[in-house]
Amino acid sequence: MSAAGRYLIVGPAWVGDMVMAQSLFMTLRSREPGAAIEVVAPPWSGPLLRRMPEVNAAHVLDVPHGRLGLGPRRRLGRALRARGYTRAIVIPRSAKAALVPFFARVPVRTGYRGEFRYGLINDMRPLDKTVLRQTVQRQVALGLPPDEPLPQPIPSPRLTVDEANRSVLVQRLGLALEAPVAAFMPGAEYGPAKQWPLDRYAELARRLRAAGFSVWVLGSARDAPAGEAVAAVPGVVNLCGRTRLEDAVDLLSLARVAVTNDSGLMHVAAAVGTPVAALYGSSTPDYTPPLSDRARVLYRRLPCSPCFRRECPLGHTQCLTGIAVDEVEAAALELAQGVK
Repeated sequence: MSAAGRYLIVGPAWVGDMVMAQSLFMTLRSREPGAAIEVVAPPWSGPLLRRMPEVNAAHVLDVPHGRLGLGPRRRLGRALRARGYTRAIVIPRSAKAALVPFFARVPVRTGYRGEFRYGLINDMRPLDKTVLRQTVQRQVALGLPPDEPLPQPIPSPRLTVDEANRSVLVQRLGLALEAPVAAFMPGAEYGPAKQWPLDRYAELARRLRAAGFSVWVLGSARDAPAGEAVAAVPGVVNLCGRTRLEDAVDLLSLARVAVTNDSGLMHVAAAVGTPVAALYGSSTPDYTPPLSDRARVLYRRLPCSPCFRRECPLGHTQCLTGIAVDEVEAAALELAQGVK
């Protein structure tokens, strides 16, 4: 493909997966510096994609997650025909995800074998999960010729920080920066089997406050109750629901360390260079690790793990309750001090 290649990427529907997709964009740009990279994505992801220098444009597909939305997909695809794409890469494995590039008449449409979508995908790739274990590996491989090995190392996501917006946020939210900041992300969109117990987050907050840290709790409006539980500790600031996704990017860049469940904001923190203590329950770091050499993973690797369930099918969630506050505190303090 020429240096003037024009890519249409159908992006994933989750924050963490979209952050990891930047590794694909970075790989394409390194191989073809003159390529244009445009992304079809849900409405929430536009501000995140604007923090990725490799992305030239984002095209909003406003269809609820899990819905077919044939009409909107057809309209968007037809509207994009004139842009002259040379190749599409469809990251999700559903049939509906491949509709926009098909309607846009992109000549080469690459994706993994998934739901029945022959014809919609005309560059069908088999997915060997024993070789491509990590989500980021699977995404990057779609941007390469079928027999080409993955780049070593795979480039890690690097989101751009808006320093002007960061300064406005600090003033508007009344945040103090005199002490080192520990950012907590106790929510997990997927479900409670990925959430370390809130009383342990609160205990960790007490200890870090005593050690001289400011503690901020970040998350969406749905995470506000979790934020309130942790903010019962004096001096903890609950920012859940008070910031936009792009604001979280900027605020996390100020943190000395982030303590987080396996969540979208975990990947955001890693992508702005913040050291991350990542807590895994029903999921596994074998598939979706924080893409950073400044991360410490805490994972019990029980015989029943990973189950990938939203709620523990055995009713005990020992994969999370087995992670002690002492070890998370030790990891957070070491990371904050720059110890790898």
